Formats: sequence, C-alpha cells, structure tokens
Amino acid sequence: MATRYRFGDSEYPHFITFAVVNWIDAISRPAYKDIIVESLKYCQQEKGLIINGWIIMNNHVHLISRCKTSFVLPDVIRDLKKFTSRKIEEAIRQNTSESRKEWMLWMFKRAGQRNSNNKDFQFWQQDNHPVELYGYETLKQKLNYLHDNPVRAGIVYETWHYKYSSAMDYCTCMSGMLELELV
Repeated sequence: MATRYRFGDSEYPHFITFAVVNWIDAISRPAYKDIIVESLKYCQQEKGLIINGWIIMNNHVHLISRCKTSFVLPDVIRDLKKFTSRKIEEAIRQNTSESRKEWMLWMFKRAGQRNSNNKDFQFWQQDNHPVELYGYETLKQKLNYLHDNPVRAGIVYETWHYKYSSAMDYCTCMSGMLELELV
C-alpha cells in the first residue's frame, strides 16, 4: 500500500512507526518485546542504525533513528521487520501459555493471504509511516510523544518507569536497554 510518507536522507533522524496488522496486541509479552530489543541491538552493531529514541508498545513500535553513512534506513527497517516478524511468530507458536495463540496465528495468516507481497503470513503492517525530522524542537516533540505512550495508555504513571523505552535514558542518570545517541 503506497502512502504519502517516504523515507528521506538516511543520515537525518526519522520518526518511524510500525504496527502489528490490525493493531493486534501481539507484542504484549516481555519475551516478544525482547526479540525486538535484541534485533535493534543487532541493527545498531551490524547495520549502522543509530537510535535517538524508542518505545515498544503492545501493538506498535516508535523509533527516532537514522543510519551511519553508507547504510540505508529503509533497508534496515525492512530487514528488522522481516526478521522480527518471523521470530515473534515462532515464539508465539512455541509459547504453551499463549492464550490467544490460535486466534493471532489465524489473523496473521489471513492478513498474509490478503496481501500479495506475502506468502504465508503478515505480522507487521506494510507502512512504516516515516517522518524526517528537521530541527531540535520537532525532534523533542516526537521524543516526548513516544515516551508518553505508556502514560497515555495507563500502564505507568511516569515515563521512565516503562522498561521498553528510552525514557529512562532521558529522565534519569541510568541507562536503558539500548545504546542511544541522546538529543
């Protein structure tokens, strides 16, 4: 599905959002979120991904990121989504405690069958909704927006209490789960 949102220069920060098909709360379990965290670490080490801010919610991910010279941000995000979709689907299949397993797998299969770009299943929505960020104020506004997600969702009272986010790095003197380039 084509949209008006396009990646710009890979060396400029982008606010990127990608969501699970049908906004299913498929990444509500820590084990599934950990797959994304480990994949982001890999992309930082091997694919030139620079992260300024991030959050993993139950059904979507927000990143403020860019790439080092000679790396291409849309390619990194494509590979990240492709890898994590397979790993999370596998983790769901193997999780004997997953109460929604059959329903979620059916929904992913159904979404894949309706999209000619996929063979068997689709975990992430096609679009990444990338917005190239110009200027410090816009970058800070997007950073505050993504950090406030779990507060708005009623999960935590303070942004830095949410584990799967860069808020701890910005609001405390402690480091979170991912290496960041602070703004």
